Amino acid sequence: MKTRIAFAALLGAAGLGLAVSPAAQVKQGGPANAGDTAWMLTATALVLLMTPGLSFFYGGMVRLKNVVSTLLQSFIAMAVVSLLWVGIGFSLCFGDSLGGLLGNPRTFFFFSGVGLETHPDLSPTVPLMLFALFQLKFAIITPALITGAFAERIRFGAYLLFMVLFSVFIYAPLAHWTWHPEGFLRKWGVLDFAGGSVVHMSAGFAALAGALVLGRRKTHQENSTHTPANVPYVMLGTGMLWFGWFGFNAGSALSASGQAVLAFATTNTASAAAMLGWMAFDWVRGRKPGAMGACVGAVVGLVAVTPAAGFITVGQSIALGLVASVISNLAVSFKMKTRLDDTLDVFPCHGVGGMVGLLATGLLAKDVGLIYGQTRTFLFHLLALVIVSAFTFLGSLLLYKVVGLLVPLRVTEEQEHEGLDRSQHAETVGESALSALPSSAPAAAS
Repeated sequence: MKTRIAFAALLGAAGLGLAVSPAAQVKQGGPANAGDTAWMLTATALVLLMTPGLSFFYGGMVRLKNVVSTLLQSFIAMAVVSLLWVGIGFSLCFGDSLGGLLGNPRTFFFFSGVGLETHPDLSPTVPLMLFALFQLKFAIITPALITGAFAERIRFGAYLLFMVLFSVFIYAPLAHWTWHPEGFLRKWGVLDFAGGSVVHMSAGFAALAGALVLGRRKTHQENSTHTPANVPYVMLGTGMLWFGWFGFNAGSALSASGQAVLAFATTNTASAAAMLGWMAFDWVRGRKPGAMGACVGAVVGLVAVTPAAGFITVGQSIALGLVASVISNLAVSFKMKTRLDDTLDVFPCHGVGGMVGLLATGLLAKDVGLIYGQTRTFLFHLLALVIVSAFTFLGSLLLYKVVGLLVPLRVTEEQEHEGLDRSQHAETVGESALSALPSSAPAAAS
């Protein structure tokens, strides 16, 4: 019955797409800048690449019997959130502001009024449709980031429902508060260049809530050794994330400008410093420097610099990456001493990394940061940190409870033991590999 409802909803969306008549763009600005448009097309594609990169990053970390399911949890976000975004997501984030809290869902309903002209408030030099597509890629990767916390134990259908609810009730308000010209956080002067709070803090706190609600895996309770399925996958995913992050951060300048160049430079430098910082800190503590640590450190640096990328110097980004890597490393170590089963350390890396970055922005932002003698920005960043943390954590707890009332959240113990690849999708890495061999090869392969 539930699968029929889901299919009916998809048919309904298709019908609405046919029925809604395209309208002229509500606001039109001046002519589009060709250079800005070319860069933003490139940046949009780069940000989309990050989601497949995340799938490999997470997929290589889980056990072999959960690789396919973990990869798919990221990939499916590209489909689900894309349709949701066209329907109401973009309107909720960037539609006419309702008191600085949320966009009017009717403003750009099914992309009506989203045209190829510039928009004086949202996209002064590029087509509004391109701006909408660029922002879509941020909305896609955010729920995908959460999946690392409840990997190896969530039902696929429950995850799909949670993704929709999270995108509407958590992500959309945060994006509106922070990036819409009338959003209340933006009007307070809170600076979040590319999503430290909107993307990473929201994903981190939703991950923490998910780990608490879904509980511990059987293997976690038994203190079984967790063996990653494929460390080269993790390294491949890290490379794709690092590459795509240039679109994520430098693209958030919304122009081919000096600020985009600065964001590009600080992004690369912070990630480099964090990678080395994580490995060096492990080494100092008597651990061997490993590929997994290097990859996690690089991603933490990317997370931390995201809100600050266009507002700080390259030299400051070294310190930011180094500090963030040490703090997140300590957070991971502390988590391992608790009973919290955040499978892939989403909260210590994305949640904590996002908080470090948001505070660092209030401290270091050129001309308005605390180090320049200005207290207002830093104090509002502290307040924003409290508001975003409470809203995303408590809101996500409520959404998990709602989903749990409608469908079972967690797989059975037998399905968990069997692995989500087989129990949720009837596919495994082994079978996929064998199917790629010539028909004469099965006997030799077995």
